[in-house]
Amino acid sequence: MVASAYTTSARVLVSGADGQIGHALAELLSRQPGLECVALGRRKFDVTKPAQIRQQLERHLPDYVVNCAGFNRVDDAERRPDQALAVNSVGAANLAEACAQLSIPLLHLSSDFVFDGHYASGYSEEDPVSPLGVFGRSKWEGEEAVRRLQPQHLILRVSWVFSARGDNFLLRTLEQARHETIIEAVDDRRGCPTSAEDVARVIVAILRQLTCGIEVWGTYHYGGAEITSRYGFCEAILAAARQYEALAVQELRAVSAVDFPTAAQRPASSVLKCRKLLSTFGIRQRPWRGELQRVIRELYGVI
Repeated sequence: MVASAYTTSARVLVSGADGQIGHALAELLSRQPGLECVALGRRKFDVTKPAQIRQQLERHLPDYVVNCAGFNRVDDAERRPDQALAVNSVGAANLAEACAQLSIPLLHLSSDFVFDGHYASGYSEEDPVSPLGVFGRSKWEGEEAVRRLQPQHLILRVSWVFSARGDNFLLRTLEQARHETIIEAVDDRRGCPTSAEDVARVIVAILRQLTCGIEVWGTYHYGGAEITSRYGFCEAILAAARQYEALAVQELRAVSAVDFPTAAQRPASSVLKCRKLLSTFGIRQRPWRGELQRVIRELYGVI
């Protein structure tokens, strides 16, 4: 069912279209010549319901499926492990099995949380996984299901995703900065902030090459250019927002992760090495600071 030279466009079904990346991808695909988007949220495309998956795939007959559906609330996953596993693990298996039966290639989103964060220099696709909690384990099990059930797959691991919608570190920081005079941010967790729109750009670039017949399946990493800490990201968010708003916060304090307990343990290093994506598809990392400025302008209505 892969698009051939005789088709006018490739139809891409996006699951989880009501989430950060799914929404950004649907928006970008809607402006792409040669790519037709079918964007479905959880109500119409619940990956925990095999019959619904099959019905929608047979109805729309996509050339590719991009799975952006996920239970991504890391702390809630510890409190509701059954729900996290149902979506991230069993749901991924349901979708992979249906795609395999209908010969539809599957692009599946995963996370840096499959690693334990002990590699300060960052992680390549070949490094061993060791998830710290329920969320990471559910994402890893989902990856393994996709690999087992649908050989025509591409798994894209991303980290520290932010956008102007949903629940993410950027929006939580801004809300806190509007009401509190002191904010604490962890300075010993490192990663690469990545905008949802940037992830969408990468997915579209991959789809473009797949429609040309390049089939390099497997696992890839992507993150925004430049490593920082949560403290550094918070500092950049506040500086960008202060261009448009007088914030209540007067002091940003650096703290250690051990002094900032959360329900779920988080990797100390979420740095994903992206050389494989560059060497295979020619896709370069985009600086996250520029993406942050763009998202801030969107939030304040200056785009």
